[in-house]
Amino acid sequence: MPTQNSIAMPPGGELGVLLRHWRDLRGKSQFDLSLDTGVSQRHISFIEIGRSVPSRQMLIDIATALDIPLRDRNTLLMAGGYAPIYPDGAWDGPEMHSVTKALERILHQHEPFPALVMDRYWNVLMTNKAAPRFFGCFTDLSARKSPRNMLHLMFDPEGMRPFIADWPTVAESLIQRVYRESVGRVVDDQIKELLAALLAYHDGEPGWTPPKAMGARSATPVIPIGFIRNGKVLNYFSMVTTVGTPRAVAAQELRIECMFPADEPTEAFHLALLNDDSR
Repeated sequence: MPTQNSIAMPPGGELGVLLRHWRDLRGKSQFDLSLDTGVSQRHISFIEIGRSVPSRQMLIDIATALDIPLRDRNTLLMAGGYAPIYPDGAWDGPEMHSVTKALERILHQHEPFPALVMDRYWNVLMTNKAAPRFFGCFTDLSARKSPRNMLHLMFDPEGMRPFIADWPTVAESLIQRVYRESVGRVVDDQIKELLAALLAYHDGEPGWTPPKAMGARSATPVIPIGFIRNGKVLNYFSMVTTVGTPRAVAAQELRIECMFPADEPTEAFHLALLNDDSR
């Protein structure tokens, strides 16, 4: 069932259909879009019914006003008869060299605490040494399928789930994050498949469902989570970073997550873990 952040993409790539799709997704009327772009409401109406063909710059302005992700801006441009303008190469391609170098620096500087880089579907692309060192204390990472997915690792009863304190609250928080942190606040078909797979781990426990996760609860400044090891709880919060003002599709879809210790015993655990690993 479509939600406010999940509207079924219409078939075909006809420009007017796509434009209406994005207006609906953002909850904007033609009048609202006219005010945001300086394009007359009449002109927007003509574009949507196919009576007018906008310039490339006008399409870019409309896409910016609707906060359309770069990948989908390319689709909109092609529907208007224009070539894509946002590079859509691999995240580790030559054109992304400066970005990946910066990511490596962030990961290295975050030692001895876990940090990782994920794509839009929470697949792990890069980690620092501390991440596998930490998660390997709980589960055999080498036994997990590739690509390694952070959400599957957390929800899987054979992964991290048995070691997570207050699991129902954490599960709901993670589901909320899937919606909140989706690129452009858009839940596409692959995200829906991922959510369905996570719900399959649910095992009938009461608590969270995707509609509840879309509720009015405000996002907290930090994302708390505790892991139980040897009868003690290691407490963390995460900081999530994205690439600022991206011009490439891959750059926009990268997310860096850094875990920070929330107390001194947790910090001491990582220092001890680092010392053990260096011997």
